Amino acid sequence: MMQGTGSDVGKSLIVAGLCRAYTRLGLAVRPFKPQNMSNNAAVIQGGGEIGRAQALQARACGVAPSFDMNPVLLKPETDTGAQIVVHGQLRGTAKAREFQSTKSALMPAVLESFARLSAEADLVVVEGAGSPAEINLPGPDLANMGFADAADVPALLVGDIDRGGVIASIVGTMGLLAPAARARMKGYIVNKFRGDPELFEGGLAAIGARTGLESMGIVPYFADAGRLPAEDAVAVEQPWRAVGPRDSRPIRIAVPVLSRIANFDDFDPLAAEPDVALDMVAPGRAIPGDADLIVLPGSKSTLGDLAFLRAQGWDIDILAHHRRGRAVLGICGGYQILGRNVRDPDGIEGRAGSDPGLGLLNVETKLEKGKTLTEAEGIDTATGERVTGFEMHMGRTTGPDTRRPMFHLDGDRPDGAVSPDGRVRGAYLHGMFSADGFRHAFLDRIRTRTPSGLNYEAEIDGVLDRLAGHLERHLDVKRILEVARAR
Repeated sequence: MMQGTGSDVGKSLIVAGLCRAYTRLGLAVRPFKPQNMSNNAAVIQGGGEIGRAQALQARACGVAPSFDMNPVLLKPETDTGAQIVVHGQLRGTAKAREFQSTKSALMPAVLESFARLSAEADLVVVEGAGSPAEINLPGPDLANMGFADAADVPALLVGDIDRGGVIASIVGTMGLLAPAARARMKGYIVNKFRGDPELFEGGLAAIGARTGLESMGIVPYFADAGRLPAEDAVAVEQPWRAVGPRDSRPIRIAVPVLSRIANFDDFDPLAAEPDVALDMVAPGRAIPGDADLIVLPGSKSTLGDLAFLRAQGWDIDILAHHRRGRAVLGICGGYQILGRNVRDPDGIEGRAGSDPGLGLLNVETKLEKGKTLTEAEGIDTATGERVTGFEMHMGRTTGPDTRRPMFHLDGDRPDGAVSPDGRVRGAYLHGMFSADGFRHAFLDRIRTRTPSGLNYEAEIDGVLDRLAGHLERHLDVKRILEVARAR
């Protein structure tokens, strides 16, 4: 089990790389994360959802993702409340305090999933969440040592040297663990190292002397990490997404970062295009006036993010952009925001109520109980190009503009709406830009271009292979496997 000194220290990436590395050695490998908290989720075959990171890790193993790989998923709707997804299905919502007092009831589901994965695999690589030293949280621990104890799994501790203080974070974490938990921790990894590793030999000695832990290696910063689908919203400000000059990246796309942004990896294929400048517009910034396209992303709380968008003044920017004759796209919650009205009479995503949308599409949305979770593919009505992806939403959108759907999905299902002049589009389909033909045709409508030749899915697999090789060079993968087999 890979546990961390904190969030965003690289646990997900290391698990994905080790999954690919051990799979290349001929082992049947499976990823597992007992409890996850993320609004970046993936739909699994047959319906249901898991964290995006576990779907990527399953891909690294060469297997289809399943709900057993992430049996408990928390999807934040407000600062203090979240949806609780168990075995891929929505079980309900709870405030943070309520969840802490009831999570012990979820341990049987977690152990059931782990047992099924263990029965079909030579090796299960487990990812913790946050830090095992969060001693302020009441109740049993599903995410880290509580699970490791219940399943009798050895653990390694991952520290992030790039943020500074890695010696203190590793030593301090070990100092806060109970004696039994310290005994379960078998070693540590220093991640995101920049510079000469020999200069850190004193640091390794200090950590070893104070913790008794064995070093499994120092992992240099992996520059291509940002090209893999991310799980946490902190990733939307990765430097590789920065906007370049108009002459070097002539297509400029702006995405306002909503407070409950969801499935923001929808934009990864656009950012990977060499002629696209993708600007993830942080709160406090105006949406650039020279954007060719504004995309409203998915949201875990449509009414909450509609209010947030207005508080930022982004509604003014979007309407001015539209008046200048430029294009707007909405995906899932962003599609709902583009309509005339959004109603949540039962408070499904937070407060009950109704608010006017931006009015750029002649549609309205009513949020309803029952969640649509399905893989989908079909045809783009504008270009005839094939699209693939998934639907993950609550509610139904109706209105005159839905008579011009953005997509015709297989099974004779229309999805989305298009304004009469074609400049405003919206749809529920996540992942649409992963389809190379559609992505090129869509961008070509914004600005005439020569296809880049990017094969996005092949690029993801290539990065996973490079990541596996990176870890093989810098970690003692043989020793890590020995620790796992000694369980």
